[in-house]
Amino acid sequence: MPVAAQKAAQKIAAPDLEWGYFQLREGFSLSIASNERALQHIEFLASCTNPGNHSHPVISEALRQLRAYFAGQLREYDLPLEMLGTQFQRRVWRALGAIPYGETRSYSQVAAEIGSPTAVRAVGAANGKNPIPIVVPCHRVIGASGDLVGFGGGLRWKRLLLDLESKYADRSR
Repeated sequence: MPVAAQKAAQKIAAPDLEWGYFQLREGFSLSIASNERALQHIEFLASCTNPGNHSHPVISEALRQLRAYFAGQLREYDLPLEMLGTQFQRRVWRALGAIPYGETRSYSQVAAEIGSPTAVRAVGAANGKNPIPIVVPCHRVIGASGDLVGFGGGLRWKRLLLDLESKYADRSR
């Protein structure tokens, strides 16, 4: 298991997790963690060599949907999710899930949408704690000026995801 995935497993501290791995292209890989019921974690990796358990039903379906997303064939995920966080974090994560494919929102817009317009920094912190990025699209949140700011996978991942969505969203308009 890659070091980043081991660290992710330690953060989650759940012994019943299965892991799968997805390599988009060189330098862009993901580790995916699930228990028997639901997807629990996605971690950004530079590379992966361990194939993981792709026969696990939740991981297999997550990988199928990720492949479709990166091919421009999926806009909304339909996966069982198990996200542990505070009530505030869960409100933010629900708001992230409501941002349409190919669109962005600022941190202040998300704060206003959840009824906490002065909690912009707290929204940023909750965004950064999102355990299932891409599926829960925290990459769609940008700075008030329109700049790309902060992302757990790094700004190159954020740019890749936003460019991908822009490309395929434009084709359907």
